[in-house]
Amino acid sequence: MSKVEFYYFPVKALGESVRLLLAYGGQEFEDNRIPADKWPEFKPKTPFGQMPLLVINGKQYAQSTAISRYLGRKYGIAGADVEEDFEIDQNVELLHDLRAKAAQVQYEDDAAIKAKKHEKYTREVYPNLLKKLDEIIRKNNGHLAAGKLTWADFMFAGMYDYVKTMMQAPDLDEKFPSFKKLEQTVLNLPKVKEYVAKAPKCEF
Repeated sequence: MSKVEFYYFPVKALGESVRLLLAYGGQEFEDNRIPADKWPEFKPKTPFGQMPLLVINGKQYAQSTAISRYLGRKYGIAGADVEEDFEIDQNVELLHDLRAKAAQVQYEDDAAIKAKKHEKYTREVYPNLLKKLDEIIRKNNGHLAAGKLTWADFMFAGMYDYVKTMMQAPDLDEKFPSFKKLEQTVLNLPKVKEYVAKAPKCEF
């Protein structure tokens, strides 16, 4: 069996989808969680100066979506044809649009500007993106794309707590039940559930 190592910060964020997919595939892997104070030392060792980083038999691979797409293909949860793959990619990008908008607020250093951005995005930006995601999930039998379980669902489940935190929206479960249901669909898959039960706990 291949030697697999995974490197990310000790949070879910952009790394959890990979951990969940590896668990789903029954792949044993080294789950290396790099704390913030060790990141400057580790950063030059990565291909693009960022994480997540997946290492397979010594070869490095980067970019969370590319890694997740690869694992989805490997474990048989990608599209059945190029059109389904297209749909999966499209809807994952919409998820990233929401994440990126929320990150603009979360990582704003100026407290006053951050508060104004949060108020504006909560009123003008988030509602449309959330509505679109909800419509997509309900149309696809509770999944993010193609009407079935795909690697896109793992990206959603992996990032869900992160997005809620950045949006300052702890009530998202109640406003959009489809979101929590999709997250739980992934987290309750037998091998994923087993991994989550043993994994280090982190809020987002």
